[in-house]
Amino acid sequence: MKAAAGLNITASHNPPNYSGLKFNSTWGGPALPETTQRIEAACEPYLAGETVPKTGREAVGLKKRLIVPHDPMPAYVKHLETLVNRTLLKKGKIRVVVDSLWGAGRGYLDEFLKNSGVQVTSIHTNRDVLFGGHSPSPDPEILKELKSTMLEKKAHLGLATDGDADRFGIMDVDGTLLSPNEFLPLLLDHLVKTRGWKGVVARSVMTSHFLDAVAKKHGLTVKETAVGFKYIGDVMVHENSVYPSRGGHFVLGGEESGGLSVRGHVPEKDGILACLLAAEIMAATNRPLRKSIELLQKEVGTFHTARLNFHLTLEKMTELREKLTHKPPTRLNEFPVRRIVETDGHKFILTDGSWIGVRLSGTEPVVRVYLETQDFTKMKALEKAGRVLAGLSPASK
Repeated sequence: MKAAAGLNITASHNPPNYSGLKFNSTWGGPALPETTQRIEAACEPYLAGETVPKTGREAVGLKKRLIVPHDPMPAYVKHLETLVNRTLLKKGKIRVVVDSLWGAGRGYLDEFLKNSGVQVTSIHTNRDVLFGGHSPSPDPEILKELKSTMLEKKAHLGLATDGDADRFGIMDVDGTLLSPNEFLPLLLDHLVKTRGWKGVVARSVMTSHFLDAVAKKHGLTVKETAVGFKYIGDVMVHENSVYPSRGGHFVLGGEESGGLSVRGHVPEKDGILACLLAAEIMAATNRPLRKSIELLQKEVGTFHTARLNFHLTLEKMTELREKLTHKPPTRLNEFPVRRIVETDGHKFILTDGSWIGVRLSGTEPVVRVYLETQDFTKMKALEKAGRVLAGLSPASK
């Protein structure tokens, strides 16, 4: 629509009391910090009470066409048809349970699947501004009803989207939830094999190197970004502008927190699209997604990941920040550090390729520790090293 910007009123995957504004730039993706900082600065006079915003009645705005109602569904569904293989979905004859978690995905994901010949059972489709009394986040504890409904219906797949439908949850036939770190590499392999795409893959710094291994298998380039899909979106826009004659040079972008976009789509994460592509993989392979992941790992190697959240005192947070900034360790317990990546937080790459990542929250006294190794027997030792790095005793919570 050639609009200057887009506003999304949402708490995303958080409880409703966190509702706020997401601002999307004219190119479709999340605004970069330089833009949001200008918006915040412009809001200061209003927050300080120095000026009052102009207001008006909705009826007057509609009459003067200052407010123009718009239904995005028809154009969005038409666009999805260019990204998802509906023929495969129809041939697959799969049964799917869709959990919209009372959010913005209601009537989109389930209806697209139904219209593609998929047998769909939908849950949590009524409007509930409190999202059932908890966070509308596609996590295992929130998706218990999805799992029970799947098992009851003998479904092949469970699909969920968060409050504003930009994050995804994908549940395999046995009711286990696949992590984004597992699904993103599987999807990349599927897209390259079925679409023949070549080019650039973007991932955030704390996302699994399983994605890198699949990219290497297919001769693709990986670009590592700071955490936040706006940075992946920026890579996507750049690559598409450099190679417009090829329909873009971008293949896939993803992050371990559940964000995904692909070539031809907007530079913003989309949980609905992610779920549809998961259904396409299931329909194409006719086997559990976990089995497909295991087959892929036999080709490129196995990757074991974990993310730990630790609540620290403000004093401990300050100490850790100072240590990481001025004197980051060159050894973590028994593990020598080969190099440190400081794209966002600190990512300690160990000599065997395993890594430990540390990010300090800017809004609460929480430190997040990310772990990855190809040798599962090292996971406990990595976790212990991560706890010590965070300034905690090896057994602390």
